[in-house]
Amino acid sequence: MARIKEVAKQAGVSVASVSRVLAGHTGVSEATRQQVLEAVKALDYRPDLAARRLRSRCTDTIGLIVSDIRNPFFTEVSRAVEDVAYQRQMRVFLCNADENPEKEALYLNLMQDENVSGVILSPTLPTLARFRVKDYPFPIVLIDRCERETIADAVVLDNADAAYRLTTHLIEQGYQRNIFFYGTTSATGRQRQEGYAAAMAAHGLEAQVEPVLATVDAARAAATAQLSRHPLPDALVASSGLILLGLTEALRDAGLRFPGSIALAGFDDMPWTRLVEPGITVIAQPTYDLGRAAIDLLLQRIAEPKQAVRRVMLRGELRARGSSAKRDKIQDNLIVASPVHSETVHNRKQNPVEETLL
Repeated sequence: MARIKEVAKQAGVSVASVSRVLAGHTGVSEATRQQVLEAVKALDYRPDLAARRLRSRCTDTIGLIVSDIRNPFFTEVSRAVEDVAYQRQMRVFLCNADENPEKEALYLNLMQDENVSGVILSPTLPTLARFRVKDYPFPIVLIDRCERETIADAVVLDNADAAYRLTTHLIEQGYQRNIFFYGTTSATGRQRQEGYAAAMAAHGLEAQVEPVLATVDAARAAATAQLSRHPLPDALVASSGLILLGLTEALRDAGLRFPGSIALAGFDDMPWTRLVEPGITVIAQPTYDLGRAAIDLLLQRIAEPKQAVRRVMLRGELRARGSSAKRDKIQDNLIVASPVHSETVHNRKQNPVEETLL
């Protein structure tokens, strides 16, 4: 079995440089990093993790605690985190909290027992409400869920802006009586609800919100109840992909076509939203970029523990499809000028906004 000295010799660098590359430190040139990784591969080098753990009292493992692994959003986030970790010769310890604060606390304690180098966390509301970085023995980066006043490294979507633009699009398409279904288990749902309400107020319209658990079943039940009342709303709007699926199922069960009877829009550009005729209007989140930015931020925090607290905010894309076709183009429940495959993408190129908090 090759030793680290042999890797250093093969790569033409010092042992210290090899150690820094394998530890994921950022203070290494890309050329040196590639030389080391090529030598590692050529020699089939495997670090002595047990010895490293004894020396550093931590591992080459990072923790990823997601709130609901069934949500495709977190599947894509997990893929991005794992991709970067693999490139950095690190492992990922994935846990699913199921929106349960007690389960979440259990996993955070487990991360401490495992001496992980750091954690990426999508916190539940109770955890976020009392969150303080100093309460944890390892660096933490929050992903997807963060309050404005929370002092912690975080990577999030500009939720209020995205919901504002989605709602404004519906209003401009002729839909004014819109119900917004938002998840009650995260800050994300509330922030998107605030963006929706702001857009309705800006156009002199009354906001109508429906708080639900962010599950398909809960959203379907809530939407079914709303659709049993008259008059029907102009549009149903969802704050997440799972809620959007529940609304879609409720419309199907009620025999209502969109946008002939009612318009439909929401968050998360899942594959099925493009397949359901005539295509569902969504805010597409840069999900992979969110995950990649989170692990990059975590690795930087591990390498430089005293650096300023940073927040990275990305912007979603509004992808307008047939489910929100302009009302004057709809006749007899058929879309006249919006074929199934049509799609208008707004704000395709967006640079992340980074904010230094402390």
